[in-house]
Amino acid sequence: MSFIPLLPGSLSGPVPERSDAARNRQRLLDAARELIAESGADGLTMDALAERAGVGKGTVFRRFGSRTGLMMTLLSDSEAAFQARFMFGPPPLGPGASGLDRLIAFGTERIAFVLEHGDLASAAEGSPHSRHEVPAAVLAQRHIEFLLREEGMEADPRLMAMALSATLDPDRLLHSVRVHGLPPERLAASWRELVTRVIRGG
Repeated sequence: MSFIPLLPGSLSGPVPERSDAARNRQRLLDAARELIAESGADGLTMDALAERAGVGKGTVFRRFGSRTGLMMTLLSDSEAAFQARFMFGPPPLGPGASGLDRLIAFGTERIAFVLEHGDLASAAEGSPHSRHEVPAAVLAQRHIEFLLREEGMEADPRLMAMALSATLDPDRLLHSVRVHGLPPERLAASWRELVTRVIRGG
């Protein structure tokens, strides 16, 4: 299985951009971050961003495509860095460790990533109908499937990867911590136990 950068410019460098377009993009992103700091991710709407940045709503949609696209752009640098770590970084998250050790490290690091970026990570995955097609989510699921196959799993590793990915859903993780008060260490330990049983069949 070959991995390709699924976020534009995430691993192959930034996409070339005219200087004026780059300035406008940065102004929109700065305004978006201000709105999130003031009202949280729920307060960041396309209308509010257009008003804060002093541009038309159409400009915002042309730049980001949708609210999900905006959230993905805001999260892009952190997401790209995480992708680079699990695809090319040092073990156990990156190549060089066993599939099981990499799975354990991947889930542990993903839990920490989601909790660090909070609502932004959740909003970047889009609506319940499209969240599984978001490039970062697709890549993460393929990575889990790749590691399952590396460990010799024959019982439909693709479906098993889908099931494991569901336990790392940002909304689920944030709800577990914020509503049920589960500590991140307990979530990581549960992930370790789950993938170990899946791989070893015990």
